[in-house]
Amino acid sequence: MARFDFVPTPIAGLTLVQRLRLEDNRGFLSRFYCAEEFKAAGVHQSIAQINHTLTRSKGTVRGMHFQLSPYAETKIVSCLHGEVFDVAVDLRKNSVTFLQWHGAVLSAENQRSLLIPEGFAHGFQALTDDCELIYLHTAAYQPDAEGAANANDPRLAIAWPLKITEMSDRDCAHPLLDAEFKGFEP
Repeated sequence: MARFDFVPTPIAGLTLVQRLRLEDNRGFLSRFYCAEEFKAAGVHQSIAQINHTLTRSKGTVRGMHFQLSPYAETKIVSCLHGEVFDVAVDLRKNSVTFLQWHGAVLSAENQRSLLIPEGFAHGFQALTDDCELIYLHTAAYQPDAEGAANANDPRLAIAWPLKITEMSDRDCAHPLLDAEFKGFEP
C-alpha cells in the first residue's frame, strides 16, 4: 500500500510529498519515510542524519542553507507542529531553473513534506509560533562544506509571505549572490 503521493513542482527534482494517513477513531498513523517508495521516486541514498528544530516566533526566517559536494545532501523536510512556508532555491549549475525558487506551506495538518535534491539551498519562514520541523538528510552535516545564500537576496527575490521579524546574525550575514555566481555541480 502506497503511503505517499509524490507531486512534482515546476522545478525539476524538487518534489512535494503528500503523506497519506491511516485513520480510525483512535487517531492516525503517518509514515515520514520508506526507502522503497522514496527510491521509486528517485532518492537512492539512505538517510544519514535526522534533525529536529523549534522556531519560536511567527515571522522568523531560517536559511538559505546547503552543503557543497562531496557532502551535498538530499533533504526531506516535514512540519510536526505549527505551519511554515518552506522554500528551496535551485543552485544547480546549468539548470534551466537556475536561481528559481519554489515555496510550499508545510504543517502538521496538511501532512506535506518537501523533498529537496542536492544542489538546492533551503530555508523557511514560520507562519505560526512554535514551529517544529524534522529534517531527514542523506549526508551528515560537514561544517567545512556548509554554504548559504542570503534569504533577502534581491537576485533570488523570494516572496516571503510575512514581514521578516527575526533572523539569526549568521543568516543575516550570508553574502548576496554576485553576477559571477554560476551555481554548483550537485
